[in-house]
Amino acid sequence: MNTYSVLLVDDEEEVIQVIMKKINWEGLGFSVIGYANNGVKALEMMEELQPDVVMTDIKMPYMDGIELAKRVRAEFPVTKILFFTGFDEFEYAKEAIHLEAEEYILKPVNSVELTNVFTRLKIKLDQEISEKRNVEILQKYYLDSLPVQQSNFYTTLIEGRIRESELSKYLSDCQISFSEKFFCCLIIHTSSRQIPKDMNPLLLSAAVEKQAKEHLGEKWKGKFFVYLGNTIVIAQLKSENQVPELTDECNRFCVYARRIIGAVVTIGIGRVCENILDLPQSYTSAREAVSYRAIYGSARAINIREIVPQKMEKFSFADDTELSYLFKMIQLGTEKDVEAAVSKYSNYICQTAKFLQQHYIAIMELVSELYRFSVNNDVEVEELSADMRNLYSTLLDLEPEALKKWLMDISLSFREELIRARTSSTKSFVRKAQEYVRNNFSYEELSLDHICAALGVSNSYFSTIFKKETGNTFIGYLTDYRMDQAARLLTETGDKSYIIAKKVGYTDPNYFSYVFKRRFGVSPSKYRAEHTESEK
Repeated sequence: MNTYSVLLVDDEEEVIQVIMKKINWEGLGFSVIGYANNGVKALEMMEELQPDVVMTDIKMPYMDGIELAKRVRAEFPVTKILFFTGFDEFEYAKEAIHLEAEEYILKPVNSVELTNVFTRLKIKLDQEISEKRNVEILQKYYLDSLPVQQSNFYTTLIEGRIRESELSKYLSDCQISFSEKFFCCLIIHTSSRQIPKDMNPLLLSAAVEKQAKEHLGEKWKGKFFVYLGNTIVIAQLKSENQVPELTDECNRFCVYARRIIGAVVTIGIGRVCENILDLPQSYTSAREAVSYRAIYGSARAINIREIVPQKMEKFSFADDTELSYLFKMIQLGTEKDVEAAVSKYSNYICQTAKFLQQHYIAIMELVSELYRFSVNNDVEVEELSADMRNLYSTLLDLEPEALKKWLMDISLSFREELIRARTSSTKSFVRKAQEYVRNNFSYEELSLDHICAALGVSNSYFSTIFKKETGNTFIGYLTDYRMDQAARLLTETGDKSYIIAKKVGYTDPNYFSYVFKRRFGVSPSKYRAEHTESEK
């Protein structure tokens, strides 16, 4: 039996406690995963918990239930909303209906009525999930997927086998149109190892594709097709500035797919291009982005421009040779992976070079590719910056084991340099965010969206990196910094509390006092009195 999560929101603690105890939540197929005493706190919890149902009072401080419902409807459209309130007013009821609320319940809450409400809601939620998981529907959808002609065109396009002179005829014959100026390739990779019990992997991929079309297709005018076992999307953008927004929506879809249909989905987001004939490069970079799930984890969106330092972005694995596999392990693998790839490539050279001249050519190609990799990834290795003629002479005289050791040392050096580059990039990124907070904490409008817009990255990537580097969420860091500044102003100045509140970014002095007390355990006035006395 499916169990659904509920978030309760009411500024009266006793009301929440009564509701939690009045009905048999587990017996109805629900669990209360948390509660909040105002709409602001509820929104913070929504991002982390993403409950199936929000049951909220209407009249609350800081943010009322109607405003909370509007935000939930915009940011978490699949979440069900229930209103319960003591205000039996027609305007509230009309607004609740407009927001597509499931129920409008009047206080005091009756246990029988509440049980009936959640019984009906459970049936509705079960039906919705059943439709998404219905095997017969998925089988039919899989057989009747994208028209073969269009799918063949998209496949030929990303393989780079369409000439410019042929493009207009292809588009006309396949009845395909591209209406926006910019294009971006997305690879939706569904794990075949982590699947729900009794679910066929092909049907699971079909379910993911169907849901992806519903969530990403319309807004981004996506062209969907299947290629090499993955769902590929050609997304259309009005400008390159939309990439962070696209990344965030893809990330939310990955979370949704895992929660609703049990699929572990990773979306690789390639580079943006202005000409659809450049989509092969976008596809290649999207494929590289998906590979980075080995570092950043699966069930998320990975944007190649965000995770790879700028000069690293130029290198791509155009083919499946042993050398390209080695470079892939240098970028993504462990130390043991690199050692295994070096051994494999060394054996490959020995087996394929039958004559001395072939061996010379193989060594020259190896050094050239290492040098190109070094330049494209902005990695400096002493051996490649010395006299190349001497390097060639030295390598040509090496026996197989000595050559293998040289390649092992330089490959491991590359890997260490790339790890340092990534670490330096993320730390610099976090430092910029912290500096931005120090310079702008007094602005009430400062938010996660603002900092991401200033840095030009997606919310999902920024949140992951910031939490990893600081151990705190960005909102948590911003709130702590503001409270630290408020505490300093309380002890160093004679400004009134509402003045200090405004200086640290709070226009509502009551909410400022609420946040301050949550941080320090006392009100601003008491904090000032205690610290002033201690100084005396």
